[in-house]
Amino acid sequence: MGIEKYVRKQLLEFGGYSAATSPETLEDKIGMSSRDIIKLDANENPYGASPRVRKVLGKFEQFNIYPDDGQEKLRNLLAGFSGLEMKYIVAGSGSNQLIDLLVRLMVAENDEVINCTPTFGVYSFSTKLVGGKIIDVPRENDFNIDVNKVNDAITKKTKIIFLANPNNPTGNLTPEKDIVVLLSRGIPVIVDEAYYEFSKQTVLPLMQKYDNLIVLRTFSKWAGLAGLRIGYGFFPPTIADFIRRIKIPYNVNAAAQLAVEESLKDVDYLMTSVQRIIDERARLFTGLQEIKWLEPYPSQANFILCRVKGREAKKLHQQLQANGILVRYLDQPRIQDCIRFSVGKPEQTDALLKALREIGG
Repeated sequence: MGIEKYVRKQLLEFGGYSAATSPETLEDKIGMSSRDIIKLDANENPYGASPRVRKVLGKFEQFNIYPDDGQEKLRNLLAGFSGLEMKYIVAGSGSNQLIDLLVRLMVAENDEVINCTPTFGVYSFSTKLVGGKIIDVPRENDFNIDVNKVNDAITKKTKIIFLANPNNPTGNLTPEKDIVVLLSRGIPVIVDEAYYEFSKQTVLPLMQKYDNLIVLRTFSKWAGLAGLRIGYGFFPPTIADFIRRIKIPYNVNAAAQLAVEESLKDVDYLMTSVQRIIDERARLFTGLQEIKWLEPYPSQANFILCRVKGREAKKLHQQLQANGILVRYLDQPRIQDCIRFSVGKPEQTDALLKALREIGG
């Protein structure tokens, strides 16, 4: 072995995280301009950011100056928006970074993290990266969690319970009463509300009662800022202080901080886009139901998971890609015969349904 002998042994076979496909990488492969590719694989907002964001970033002249590392103005804005004091809030370069920081803070080698699968892959990714042990607790056939099974999985080594709510990639919600049962065990429960704006349901009010609850949010989905990487979380104040201490300096860039400020001045515009996505989600669901070899699952997010019957989901993913339509195939247990469709604009829904009908014959 050469220099790789200095790599931690646990990481020698680490597979990494499989991100969504970039349209630019497909141009030569499928003979289509990236502008013409329909991107429905990463749960992005097809309507984009607020016009205020685009306008202010075009005039911004301080890219040579480091942003506020303490996030004072940003956290104050988020406090006003959420109703919780600044002391509970920390922002990150996407909520993914906050997930990673929480794992780094709480999980040592061989500590256990409970993961309700299938779910968002970053929970497992970050845990394995620090040498922690993922304890997968399979969801029920309808993808609801079994609280008793989660309770039974808790040991003295358990440091975190992760819950995406709505869950990604299945789109369903975990009832608050089930989350309360888990909170009663005293172990940190991280509720990832990346898709909260599409479900309208949150456990944030429980923060005042449970000091082991952490709630994560993002501007990637509802506010159309995925490319600027900006997320935030609500933490018990002592944990928020630790997160601020261990985060990388200047972790939220100046453009992202400015974009949040302008987005919060234009919430009505952005929520109009959210409602358009919710309405289109219903239309897409109906269209998918009409295709006999597809079985869509009800969703409270901005995507729909769909089981593919009588053919290979992976092959369907490839066929759609060849037609210039990017969707998500997640090679995970129990959903290997599924495809996840992000909700796009009406014309994108029409193109997707047309392609599915043509593929189906």
